[in-house]
Amino acid sequence: MKLRVVHRTSYCYREPATTSHHEARLTPRQSEGQRTVTFDLEITPAPASRRSRLDYFGNRVTYFGMTEPHHRLDVVATSLVEMAPVPLPEFSDTEPWEEVARLLREDHRRDVLQATQMRLDSPLVPRGGELAEYARPCFAPGRPTLEGVHELMSRIHHDFSYDAAATEVGTPVLSVLRDRRGVCQDFAHVMIGCLRSLGLAARYVSGYLRTRPPEGRPRLVGADASHAWLSVWLPALGWVDFDPTNDLCPGQEHVTLAVRRDFGDVTPLRGVILGGSAQSLEVS
Repeated sequence: MKLRVVHRTSYCYREPATTSHHEARLTPRQSEGQRTVTFDLEITPAPASRRSRLDYFGNRVTYFGMTEPHHRLDVVATSLVEMAPVPLPEFSDTEPWEEVARLLREDHRRDVLQATQMRLDSPLVPRGGELAEYARPCFAPGRPTLEGVHELMSRIHHDFSYDAAATEVGTPVLSVLRDRRGVCQDFAHVMIGCLRSLGLAARYVSGYLRTRPPEGRPRLVGADASHAWLSVWLPALGWVDFDPTNDLCPGQEHVTLAVRRDFGDVTPLRGVILGGSAQSLEVS
């Protein structure tokens, strides 16, 4: 299956922005179940400089700089992505969660060390006793890791309410845990914090989710938004994705943009601007 994604971001400035420098993480990743067929990043006005690189976690980053005064900046990323089914493992056949946690503590092989960094605190997802306590009922002694992860995903989905007005980007993860309200970013952060607090490795995933309109009604342009979920690491399988917002394991309708420690690492577009005064932002 092929999916076409158009991601538009527009900044409008009250006064001219004289200089600005930006980073965009808008190029879909390549993986076993996902291949980027074409990608185009259109920037208006045309930047004075532009270059691309891979960051530490293997995400494609495009840097661009503006040196002429401008009242508006438009960034349009258009991707054609080919999605292929990736079979899910049998959750009951995976290693006991305590064994995975022990391996992450004690094994110093390169692939394990790369996963180990995802079991540590990150700026938006610190580990803590409250998070471990919330997750503990899903992880009885000796339980297969992915069985526990799947139950934790379902528990968050049923315990928490989706409320776009309840949180902001910097809302602490413990506040979300106590209030039981938030958006996909918050649900992913809570679940990542729970898993890390038990000694498991979990990473944040940003991307898109294809949504379907009600039967008989057209899809609204701009109605879809960026999405967030997470993946957990096992030695025999690598990274396995889970979406607590929708209580499912992502498949062909989840398009991955970037993976890192938490949302702060994978903002689709960020920048430093000189001038501009007040600004308005539109994203679709």
